Amino acid sequence: MHSRAFVDLRRFFFVLSTLLLISPPARGQAVINVSDDVSLKFGVLGQFWADAISDPTSDSETRNVFVRRLRLITGGQVAKKVTFFIETDAPNLGRATTSKNITPSVIIQDAFASFGAADAFTLDAGLMFVPFSRNSLQSAATLLPIDYGAYTFAQSAPTQSSTGRDTGFQARGYLIDKHLEYRIGAFQGARDPGSHNAFRYAGRLQLNLLDPEVGFFYTGTYLGKKKIAAIGAAFDKQEDYRAYDADAFVDLPFWVGAVTGQFDYNRFDGRSVFVTLPRQNAYLAELGLLVAPVHVTPFLQWTNRDIATPTTIATSAAGDEHRFSVGAAYWWAAHNANVKAAYTLVAPDAAAEQHEFTLQLQLFFF
Repeated sequence: MHSRAFVDLRRFFFVLSTLLLISPPARGQAVINVSDDVSLKFGVLGQFWADAISDPTSDSETRNVFVRRLRLITGGQVAKKVTFFIETDAPNLGRATTSKNITPSVIIQDAFASFGAADAFTLDAGLMFVPFSRNSLQSAATLLPIDYGAYTFAQSAPTQSSTGRDTGFQARGYLIDKHLEYRIGAFQGARDPGSHNAFRYAGRLQLNLLDPEVGFFYTGTYLGKKKIAAIGAAFDKQEDYRAYDADAFVDLPFWVGAVTGQFDYNRFDGRSVFVTLPRQNAYLAELGLLVAPVHVTPFLQWTNRDIATPTTIATSAAGDEHRFSVGAAYWWAAHNANVKAAYTLVAPDAAAEQHEFTLQLQLFFF
């Protein structure tokens, strides 16, 4: 069964790779300049998936060919030092669970404005990533492996967020010649029926030891274009709920190309506020080596969830779990156009193992 899925995905890989190879790499930007202080920029992100996941209960496989992400992106400047970013998404278009999801369900993924008074102070307002772990703040278009860590957004559903995003206000800036970054914000968080509960507060510090990183979204891999060594820490709280993060990231020219590595540790504890979020430790590790002459990066991703306290939730739904993924990315035009393929082993402590084969074609322009 697994071998047949592998053959099917290999055929997909061949067809998609052929289509990609005959397509020219994207260059430039689609920008409308109205004046020196007013401009408008357009972009798109498409991630097209084919995957096969084993189902140990029925001894069969679930197979899908679908659009994992389809985003229309708009950004620009409306006045001096005032910018905006808006992004829509139609996630999992065509994916079949109980039935085939072919009807688009478009959502607003990001929608925020920024007032950049100086390098040391920018005010963001709107729907945005809550400042937490590095992995949660990375752009989906620049990830090293195929997707985020399995537990990166574990607090998203209890806090009534949208894949790590919440509405609020955030201050951020760069100090010490842009080598120290801070982000601190107040967000809507989970709301009770009368909206009487407290707001959600989150903050992050990152120290860049080599090249500085600036911008709202972090990059998952620079493909040897920068020298990055960064360490970060963050917190997230609302009433009794607490979450903490510590992370490290390196991206350096190395040997035949570049090496990229990341480690994130997250501590989540919903306590009495979010009873569906038991106290747990979540770990993420990623490693990739770019072989520049052939534009290929073999990568590894390891994630682990360790439940620290008993919970009333079924163990199979929220128990200890380990995931290991191995794959490779072919950077036809860096992040603008690439193909990734990976095998993932999903190993819950209290359930049977699952095997997943995934192929992704990405097109990105912004």
